[in-house]
Amino acid sequence: MAVRLFEARQHVEFYQKYRFSPAENLQRVIFSYLEEKKLAPTRLAVDVGCGSGQSTRILAARFEEVVGTDISEAQIQAAKEAASFPNVSYRVCPAEELPFEDGSVDLVTAFAAAHWFDIPRFMKEVDRVLRPHGCMALSTYFPNFSVHYKDCSERLTEILTETQDLLFEYADEKVNRVIGEYKEVFDLSPFQDKRRVTQIIDKIPMSVAEVIGFLQSMSMYQTFLRSDPEAAKSLLQKTEERFLETMGVGSKETQVEIWVPCVCVLGCKGP
Repeated sequence: MAVRLFEARQHVEFYQKYRFSPAENLQRVIFSYLEEKKLAPTRLAVDVGCGSGQSTRILAARFEEVVGTDISEAQIQAAKEAASFPNVSYRVCPAEELPFEDGSVDLVTAFAAAHWFDIPRFMKEVDRVLRPHGCMALSTYFPNFSVHYKDCSERLTEILTETQDLLFEYADEKVNRVIGEYKEVFDLSPFQDKRRVTQIIDKIPMSVAEVIGFLQSMSMYQTFLRSDPEAAKSLLQKTEERFLETMGVGSKETQVEIWVPCVCVLGCKGP
């Protein structure tokens, strides 16, 4: 059964504001794979578990039509409200019940989402909707980010790790698929032509405030917040204070660089 953890309006707002789009090196892995497989035509791409559309929009320049899908009506509404492209649209549906005809889709993607799905059912749907020689790209980032700022990167990373370790006490068990670097997702892929690419590192500039906002967008933080609101808010406040003190700055708008490790499971359907 799929997990529904991203539907509260405030959570959706954090998600829309602070989640980042798939970055340069991850995009390069995906689009290089599509070029290698000579994916053509490029009529329809479907981004499953699209949230508020950050990942969906990066496909707009490469496909005639892009459809983002999500089980959350609130997420889809947020995606529709964001600036987008005329060839991008959104639909509410479960990942395991995609509203597309057999063999009609050229590319299926899921960014930081596939671990929440009922993977066997989802893979059957991917196999059903993909046309022969169509492709799949399922990726996520790991939580072991590193934080870089002048000569205090190691200490900042330790602070972030300590905060995330506390949040992991509130993580859903399906996050284990992320910790396992999507090996389970790879193993359940129905395609003979498949690969799992690890150690993809993207460097993303963020302010301290944005780092804290990103933590607020995590499902495990939202679970903690529902369980103990004061403790959850205090944790992030202290994390921000520790960041600023370590950096020797007073403004939470000070920029740092977050190094984000990613994994991507790729597959190409046979004839």
